[in-house]
Amino acid sequence: MKRIGIIGVGEIGRALVTGLCDGGDKEPEVFLSPRGTRTAAELSARYGNVQVCADNQEVVDRSELVIIAVRRQDLHEALADLRVDGDKLVVNAMAGVGSDHLRRLLATDAPLVRAIPLPAVRERRSVTVTCPSHPAVNSLFEHLGGVLPVADEAAFNVFSALTGTLSTHYSYLATLTSWAVGQGIASDDADRYIRGLFQGVGRSLTDETRSLHQLAADYETPNGNNERIRTTWFGPANSEALHGALDGLVADLDS
Repeated sequence: MKRIGIIGVGEIGRALVTGLCDGGDKEPEVFLSPRGTRTAAELSARYGNVQVCADNQEVVDRSELVIIAVRRQDLHEALADLRVDGDKLVVNAMAGVGSDHLRRLLATDAPLVRAIPLPAVRERRSVTVTCPSHPAVNSLFEHLGGVLPVADEAAFNVFSALTGTLSTHYSYLATLTSWAVGQGIASDDADRYIRGLFQGVGRSLTDETRSLHQLAADYETPNGNNERIRTTWFGPANSEALHGALDGLVADLDS
């Protein structure tokens, strides 16, 4: 796709533009909605192939592929009276907004594809889940780090629920840091050490020859420190609680 429009220039919109425009040899024309005025203006000033449109209808009219990335609560305001002809391709990057709902709102017969782009698309190293599979959308997200098409929205919602664990991971790291500070470690030292510790863990995830269970086992010795924390803190009860929280979230996404 040579002309890509983005409606909703928040964190994900910014990441998409950065991934599309930084270091690529075939940068598309990118048209941004005026929502998020400061971010849109900043991106337009940074990249010569990025333009801010007067309104969302102009974004649609000038684009071949349109990514809708507004917040769910802003959906109706942002898309009211928007006309989307059948020759456009629409990517729905809104959490919790199903394709049937969006199609009714837009009153269009254009192809609709759901996607879960994450902030790491800015560095072109994030796998994006899509539904259904579409060659042009697959190509777009393959360029941004990888694509994982799924067959139906039930499967899509499972992956969407998994993304709901990201802030919990960061809060876990923040809790480790605050515990160390409570033990008398300087805040900067604790923060630096935790970041380095888990950056190393993150790099190990690139080795897909080992399962996640194998990677966990690699860090443990019998009766060692890692085994102790895992078995005393993240035991069966915590594991079941996490499963229950995810079950509840995916049930809400399916409703």
